[in-house]
Amino acid sequence: MESQKNPSPRWLDWAKELQFIAQAGLAYSKDVFDLERFQRIRDLSAEIVSCYTDLPCEQVKHLFCGEMGFQTPKLDTRAAIFEAGKILLVEERDGTWSLPGGWVDVNQTLKSNTEKEVLEEAGLEVEVVRLLALQDRNLHNRPPYAYNVCKAFFLCRVKRGAFRPNTETLGSAYFALDELPPLSEDKVTYEQIALCFEAARDENWVVPFD
Repeated sequence: MESQKNPSPRWLDWAKELQFIAQAGLAYSKDVFDLERFQRIRDLSAEIVSCYTDLPCEQVKHLFCGEMGFQTPKLDTRAAIFEAGKILLVEERDGTWSLPGGWVDVNQTLKSNTEKEVLEEAGLEVEVVRLLALQDRNLHNRPPYAYNVCKAFFLCRVKRGAFRPNTETLGSAYFALDELPPLSEDKVTYEQIALCFEAARDENWVVPFD
């Protein structure tokens, strides 16, 4: 797949870089005047995002400028589970569908987080079999986020379980590639699901990464 399929707007790249510089400066600088300058750079990065998205600046600051320390990408794991040539999707609260998964919790590994998310969202106990892909989210999903996300897709095998009501998803079902329901494309796209189908069929699959 093309790594530059969904390039983010230039203004967002500039805002993200300014935020990165400011956050690092606030974390490591000791001079009080430098700290003031870095805080102003951080504020400017939030104002840029606010200007281009029409989001209130304070909301942008909360979402975009709320972390401390050296800035690194967030981690998101997604599970590819197959049955009779179809892939498991879960229905989100807004009626769209996605692969089960989510943010990696601080006390989880990529493997354990994937298994935990499937249990929470689909009611299934699974075993992670192998890694299928590592992707930079902003190169593949829309809309672009104001921070970077590394998405890890894993092939999983079901051990036991069945869907149960929960606070995150409305249901689950298996779909063929040519009968996919409306997708939550900020989480998973048709191309990403197609990649999972291809990878699951190929025991000699070479993991693509951005």
